[in-house]
Amino acid sequence: SELIRGFLLSGMPCPSSCPPGLLALMAPGLALMATFSLPSQAGDRKALPVEKPPGVKGRTLILLDVNTKSPVRIISENFLSLQLDPSIIHDGWLDFLSLGSLCSPTGVPMPCVHTEGGKGTSYVPLSCSKSQSAGLRGLAISLFSFPFAVDIVRSDIALDKQKGCKIAQHPDIMLELQREKAAQMHLVLLKEQFSNTYSNLTLTARSLDKLYNFADCSGLHLIFALNALRRNPNNSWNSSNALSLLKYSASKKYNISWELGNEPNNYRTLIGRSVNGSQLGKDYTQLRSLLQLIRTYSRAQLYGPNIGRPRKNVIAFLEGFMKVAGGTVDAVTWQHYYIDGRVAKVTDFLKTRLLDTLSDQIRKIQKVVNTYTPGKKIWLEGVGMTSAGGMNNLSDSYAAGFLWLNTLGLLASQGIDVVVRHSFLDHGHNHLVDQNFNPLPDYWLSLLYKRLIGPKVLGIHVAGLQRKPRPGRVIRDKLRIYAHCTSYHNHNYVRGSITLYIINLHRSRKKIKLAGTLRDKIVHQYLLQPYGKDGLHSKSVQLNGQPLAMVDDGTLPELKPRPLRAGRTLVIPPLTMSFYVVKNVNALACRYR
Repeated sequence: SELIRGFLLSGMPCPSSCPPGLLALMAPGLALMATFSLPSQAGDRKALPVEKPPGVKGRTLILLDVNTKSPVRIISENFLSLQLDPSIIHDGWLDFLSLGSLCSPTGVPMPCVHTEGGKGTSYVPLSCSKSQSAGLRGLAISLFSFPFAVDIVRSDIALDKQKGCKIAQHPDIMLELQREKAAQMHLVLLKEQFSNTYSNLTLTARSLDKLYNFADCSGLHLIFALNALRRNPNNSWNSSNALSLLKYSASKKYNISWELGNEPNNYRTLIGRSVNGSQLGKDYTQLRSLLQLIRTYSRAQLYGPNIGRPRKNVIAFLEGFMKVAGGTVDAVTWQHYYIDGRVAKVTDFLKTRLLDTLSDQIRKIQKVVNTYTPGKKIWLEGVGMTSAGGMNNLSDSYAAGFLWLNTLGLLASQGIDVVVRHSFLDHGHNHLVDQNFNPLPDYWLSLLYKRLIGPKVLGIHVAGLQRKPRPGRVIRDKLRIYAHCTSYHNHNYVRGSITLYIINLHRSRKKIKLAGTLRDKIVHQYLLQPYGKDGLHSKSVQLNGQPLAMVDDGTLPELKPRPLRAGRTLVIPPLTMSFYVVKNVNALACRYR
């Protein structure tokens, strides 16, 4: 839980009132702060007219400039979100999610919690609450799991909200017993997933209180996805259980946003009957009416339909939904998983064709949404590098980071407002921390992204110098470059600075010369590489040659950049991911929020 808070806050110091261990973890925020950037391979850019400098022979040298006058897109301050697998309720990890008091120095983004259920479950998504200070960014944490039915047991004794938030202290023996319990539950969940038969889970009032208190004490906003699998004989949604939950939450004055169901296009395999898009749209209209009857939630945010991969039948489902409820939801949601985790190989994560599958999905979703509700916000509310729980030493390794960082770049550059990563902690191998709460490579990648990237996306221009120039072939798909205004919340850099992030899938190093407004500026390098003998399979990373690891159970290491002298050529090692902050550019697009 402390690591979650580490994502939430930027690298600012915490007030003296905050527990030191908690603060350290919260310092690095993974909040939805990622900004839009244009991929270097965008077809509409214009190459810079350049001359071949002396001394450059057959080797390719890339010239890079950024449009600093105005952003091409501005995404949500909460762009990067997280999910928590609902299995934490089933396997006992919920009792270990306890954070310290709200420590939010002025200007530090607060997190948002998003909990999402699986195909047959309720789930809780998050976005930043309105009560947060202006300008604070939030990290959404969501619960995502395999299908189960969630009920509120009204007879359970609800917990009174704590007057203060304290860090729970658990003896080592309790943690060891919990890990053993979670490992056993992992086998049960895998069996259910492969057999496509799922057991029900009852969400008690006590569990909801624990979940909300965790979110509230973490400065998170909770989004709860109600169970859509309760159906009447005429196949309409049975809202009686949801109404009980809504009334209970309202009685506790819980600030929650809502959703209904998860992957509704797959309901036939779960309950033996299908629900089409227009029927789900009617269900959402019914839910909106319920919310308006309850004063606490009369203006609550509502998201959906959270469909799966947009194949032909799913697109037809979305069209039916948008016709009926396009104006009812505040954002349209869908999910994406790149590859079956049971058959994935490390080389799959290096294939540009796989990296680009997301672009086609974005276009399909945007076409439908813009047809019925032009300008409606779109969320990718559930993304993982692999499906089926992932694969050990692969979807939780350094290699998976290529897909993750490129996902952030593509989504931002194409106008997706929020992305919810599956998952912070779960039973599989797509998570950001392991069950010892040790950060995995994608945690460090996300942490750097949160600290360095702001919500304004900048256009880039590239040109190459080679013996025989071939226009349009200099920057290939294996070298991907994105540009953003540097995060306003990072006080190590003045406003007007620019951050580049670069993915090099080539097996050779690439050289980039900054041109135009970026020429002769001091650059800070944050180069992430695998650490140890496992190479791309490694679960550890190094930053600028120094291995990254927790200092102790409550303290993150300092993420130190490597300063590069003004005018120096950027040398991008093979098969790496890196961030470069170009200081003091005084970019007009980045001076103001």
